[in-house]
Amino acid sequence: MRIGGGAAVWMLGLLLAASAQAAPVVQTLPLWPAGQWPPVVQGPEQSRAHAGKPGVVTGVSAPRLEIYRPQHPNGMAVLVFGGGGYARIEVGAEAQPAAQWLQSQGITAAVVYYRLPEDGWAPAAPFQDGQRAMRLLRARAGELGIDPARIGVMGFSAGGNLAGIVGTRFNGHFYAPVDATDRISARPDFMALLYPVVSLQPALGHTHAQKELSRQPDAVEAYSVELHVHRDSPPMFLAQAEDDPIASVDNSKVLDAAARAAGVPVELHLFPHGGHGWGLGKAGSPEAQWPAMFMRWARQRGLLEARP
Repeated sequence: MRIGGGAAVWMLGLLLAASAQAAPVVQTLPLWPAGQWPPVVQGPEQSRAHAGKPGVVTGVSAPRLEIYRPQHPNGMAVLVFGGGGYARIEVGAEAQPAAQWLQSQGITAAVVYYRLPEDGWAPAAPFQDGQRAMRLLRARAGELGIDPARIGVMGFSAGGNLAGIVGTRFNGHFYAPVDATDRISARPDFMALLYPVVSLQPALGHTHAQKELSRQPDAVEAYSVELHVHRDSPPMFLAQAEDDPIASVDNSKVLDAAARAAGVPVELHLFPHGGHGWGLGKAGSPEAQWPAMFMRWARQRGLLEARP
C-alpha cells in the first residue's frame, strides 16, 4: 500500500513521537553548588578512546551525576563508578553500559563523574564526590521514583575502591557540610564491586590507584576498604577473575574475609579466567554471567520489590 505525501509525513510524525516517548530518559545533576571547589583543571573535560576503549573521561572539573531513568522504575537505584586508576574514568566501557543495563532492568542508575587526583585534585576529591553523590541521589529520591532505602553503589576496578570506601566509611567526614543535603545519610543499602582495587596495603596495593592516592600520607589506612568493614556495613556482592593481572584476586578475597568476620552478608564469585576490565563481560565468557548473578542476589535480598 502506498501512502500519499501528507499521510506519510503524518505517519512519520507519529513514529517519531512514539520513538521519543519510548526513548530512555537521561538527565544530568550537578553534585555541588556552583563555585564549591576552586578549579584546578586546565582546559575542558575530555572523552576519548584510550587503550582501545571508548569514552575514557579525564579533566573533570564539574562533578555530576548522569542519571538513567527507566520507563517503569521498580524503585531500586545504583550509583555507578567506572574505574581508571584515579587517572581517568572508564565511562564508555564500564560505567555507561552498566547504567544502561540496569536501566533496562527497571533500576535507576546514576553514573558518577568524579574528580581525579591525576588532574591535580586532592586524593580525597573522588571520595568527597562519591559521598555527596550518595546523599544527593537519596535527597532526590521522591522526584526520581526511587525508594531511599534501596540505593546502592556499583564500582569497577578503582571505582570499586571508591564505591567500597563510600560504602564502609559512610559516617566519615570527607568534607564540611554544604547544605541540607549533607544532613542525609550517606550509607548505601548495598555494594556491588567488580574486579575491585580493595587494598592499598603493600601486599596488594601495586596499582595506579595506589600511586594516585599515596600523595595523602595516611592513604593506606584511609582508603583500604577491608580496614573499614564493620557490622553496619552494607551487604556486598563481589566478582573477579582469578587471573586478574591488575588488581590481584586477593583484593576480593580479603574483603570477603573482612565482611564475614564482621557478620556482613557477602557473596563472592570468582571466575578462573577473564583478566581485568571486562565491564559487563564479553558475550559467552564466564565473567558475562555476573549481571544475572547480581540480579539473582538483588532479588533474594528483596531489593527489586517495593517495600511497605
